[in-house]
Amino acid sequence: MPHTDEFSLFQEMMGDVKPIKQDIVTPLTSPHKATESQLARKEAAQALSETDPDFLSLDNAPLLQPDDIIEFKRDGVQDGVYRKVRLGKYEIQARLDLHKRTLKQARDEVLHFLKQCQKMDVRFAVIVHGKGAKSNPPALVKSHVAQWLPQIKEVMCVHSAKAQHGGSGAVYILLRKSAEKKLENREKHQKRSA
Repeated sequence: MPHTDEFSLFQEMMGDVKPIKQDIVTPLTSPHKATESQLARKEAAQALSETDPDFLSLDNAPLLQPDDIIEFKRDGVQDGVYRKVRLGKYEIQARLDLHKRTLKQARDEVLHFLKQCQKMDVRFAVIVHGKGAKSNPPALVKSHVAQWLPQIKEVMCVHSAKAQHGGSGAVYILLRKSAEKKLENREKHQKRSA
């Protein structure tokens, strides 16, 4: 069939087609309204904050094995920085040992430790959680530490430590710069460019 015949056939077939006047779809039902229980749960979730240690759950952490590697990197952390954390290339400025701690004690100590690190401008630290190979269930504290750290906004990235710093029984942590350190860096870089 020649090209002109196809076009005339198309026009003939479309001859009685009329454009749609309105193409906006209106919903048939009213918008969803939250129930009282949903509103109560939302309010309770918003009430939990980092000042309340219960925002870090003591329940239902995905269980890791004693030799599993823990790794987490927040968006915005440069690959080179994360690589140095993973390889333990930064100077360790603080250390927390969680051996022989209950889960609740471990959670409270992790929160207290990280707050102290922030106050003292510590950027790179190690938390020794142990492998938990002999505990029942195995690696319980390790599993919870792996779940807690990404929930804390000051933690930029985490990786299991090198053997000399505890291996898979410890994690390196890179913490967010304090506001004062950020300002100090800006001032230093402005002096260089001036």
